[in-house]
Amino acid sequence: MQFSRILLGCLTVFVLSSFTGHAQIEEESAEVFLEEYSDAFQEKFFEALKEKGIENYDRAINLLLECKSLEPEYVVLNHELAQCYLKEKKMDDALEFSLAAVVAEPENYWYANTLVAVLIKRKMDMDQVLGSIPIDNEHLAHNLSKSLFKNKRFKEALESTKFLSQSDENTELKQKIEDSLVASRKKRTKTKETKEVKIASSDNPLGKLRSQIEAQLNSGKAQEVLELSESALESYPNQPYFYYTHGWALHKLGNHKTAARSLETGLDYLFDDASLANKFYRTLAAAYQALGNASKANMYLSKVKSGL
Repeated sequence: MQFSRILLGCLTVFVLSSFTGHAQIEEESAEVFLEEYSDAFQEKFFEALKEKGIENYDRAINLLLECKSLEPEYVVLNHELAQCYLKEKKMDDALEFSLAAVVAEPENYWYANTLVAVLIKRKMDMDQVLGSIPIDNEHLAHNLSKSLFKNKRFKEALESTKFLSQSDENTELKQKIEDSLVASRKKRTKTKETKEVKIASSDNPLGKLRSQIEAQLNSGKAQEVLELSESALESYPNQPYFYYTHGWALHKLGNHKTAARSLETGLDYLFDDASLANKFYRTLAAAYQALGNASKANMYLSKVKSGL
């Protein structure tokens, strides 16, 4: 079959599965024009999309890599590879190719959207890749803010708007993000009215989980504490102790910025526990000291109450 005159127009790709427990990446539509490429490339590319469509991602990846050897500058390949690697949970490769797609075409919303999905899955902050992308590109900054907003990452979305100009479109997006952030905080305030469940009995699932984490924390096993804390937060997202251990582990593993973010989130759920509050403040101070932010480090140290 000859593919050289084929025009694949309005190729619709549906991203059906959720990249995060909070959001689904929406339907994507893009025009792919292939007639300028060789028959061999077109045949492999079309077959790769078919394999991706039936969720045979490993086969799709192999075909896409063959396409890349034929047409290394075809940017769509980076995007398709990023999505397939994401589905296969090969996160290093997913990040590599999603970044390559965004760098090559920063104006493309769907490329930015896939990068956000990868970062969410890897539990990374946008700050960690800013040095690798052309964030000063107005379209890219807008697309990232929009995607983060749609994925309910309101704080990060608001931070990304600082790279935007004061156009009507950008102002409207920023207002939506701010409104959503306020609504989210109000919802959290209602949750805070129910005080932290006191964990006393070893028969209590919470008590068993806390005991497991404490044992690993007392042994200084940061990676084990991180994994257990992440699991605990999935089941008990309102328990401040698990935010403390999560932040402690991230700090010990050198991820100070994410540690501070997790710890500050946990403070929103903390009530009437001065001893645990001190642990939060000391760990936050250490994290900000490691980040070189002496002002915030001193602020949290000043909150530590003596005698506890």
